[in-house]
Amino acid sequence: YSMGEIQNLKTFDPFRESDDSKKEGGVIHIRIQQRTGRKSLTTIQGIEEKYDKRKILKACKKEFCCNGTVIEHDAYGEVVQLQGDVREVVVNFLTKNCLASIDSIKVHGF
Repeated sequence: YSMGEIQNLKTFDPFRESDDSKKEGGVIHIRIQQRTGRKSLTTIQGIEEKYDKRKILKACKKEFCCNGTVIEHDAYGEVVQLQGDVREVVVNFLTKNCLASIDSIKVHGF
């Protein structure tokens, strides 16, 4: 083999986020954070910029009967926080209201 034939010197990191997730229509991450005892927080990160997070939060609070807030995070941008473990109903809410497709949502936790 000559040196011109061996060109596989590029490294590929399978755990790195793809460049597509940075653009519009990226992946929405739904995580749970354990607080004290039975208390927990559900965070929604990665909602597209064209949607108003506060209006989504208001609709979620009304539908799930829980409290919540929008947090400004340095790395992730605006993150919606909801009280309680509402991961599955958030997935249904986002797909029902056409805010995201089911394959663009990743649910993390237990």
